Amino acid sequence: MKKTFLLIILLNIFLSINLFAAKNLYLSYKKIPDNVYKNQKFEVVVKALITTEDFTSLNSKFSNSSNVNLINPNEPWKKIANDTYENSYYFKATNANFKLPDISVSLLSGSNVIDVSQLDGTSLRYSDVGKGDDRFSNLIAEKVVLKAYKTKQYNNKEALTIIDIDALNSNVENFKLKNIDEQGISAVKDMGGTQNLVYYFVTPIYQKNLIFTYFNPVTKSLKDVKVPLILQNELVSTQTDLNPEDSTFERYKKVASVIVFGIFLILVIWKRKKIFIFLTALFFIIAVFYNMPNSVGIVKQDSSVYILPTKNSTIFFKVEKEEKVEVLQKKNGFIKVIGVDNGFIGWIKEESFGTN
Repeated sequence: MKKTFLLIILLNIFLSINLFAAKNLYLSYKKIPDNVYKNQKFEVVVKALITTEDFTSLNSKFSNSSNVNLINPNEPWKKIANDTYENSYYFKATNANFKLPDISVSLLSGSNVIDVSQLDGTSLRYSDVGKGDDRFSNLIAEKVVLKAYKTKQYNNKEALTIIDIDALNSNVENFKLKNIDEQGISAVKDMGGTQNLVYYFVTPIYQKNLIFTYFNPVTKSLKDVKVPLILQNELVSTQTDLNPEDSTFERYKKVASVIVFGIFLILVIWKRKKIFIFLTALFFIIAVFYNMPNSVGIVKQDSSVYILPTKNSTIFFKVEKEEKVEVLQKKNGFIKVIGVDNGFIGWIKEESFGTN
């Protein structure tokens, strides 16, 4: 009986040791914020401690989240030490009642799963900022640098300004100025921890400067950015040069061609005269021509995108890789395009345009 009892104890000890030894992956949060803000891009750093060298990769899965967007779910793990790996995931909360996802990480050897570990998601404190500030731009960043700005006459009453800013750990895609009717994003570029924004807006021609604020989550305070509106000589000739949609005149042409075609079609049915048949066919061709969908192509890598179809026009930005675009208009050796994937709008030189 004693031998049997001792055998059972030894067996339990052996199994416990083997179970402990079989655990090869341990997860923990290395960095997680105490408080997040509406539309803030915030970082969560996950640490993986691995007790075996016999593995090939780590695979992450996310589940059970609510009211939060994961920006980089496919971010690769980085080796910090022989047994330590880390991954930085970026989130954006869209609602006060949000919860981070459960993070499940598999340790793989080829297609075989060696071990699996999980971090349960948690809720964080949530705050809204800038509610009472008419100058708040929805921007949350640790630092903002106004790199460049340029103001030109837009029409007799208004001026157009383009700003180029860098922001550290920010949500530049949410940038918006209050009490400005005409404004928009020209380009957004993410360079790791720094985001670049090229933005345009229209103000009264007499306005001498514009001040917007952003929220710094490190200092927990609103910061001012002042943009001088120094008018330069180059005139923006027409609003349609900047508008991604067709001009009012172009829209009228499209609608009018369809209406005239409809009128002559009624006359053909009613009068049945040859002249009406001819005119109906003519306006049918015109209506089809004006309402045909725009052609598509690509903007070649390293091409410049301009604000106007002129040689001395301001460059909005340069295309770092081929971008699929829709053609809106052609003028003076330039082509007006709108990005299919990211929605940028501008003019490119004809030689910068290619077909798929």
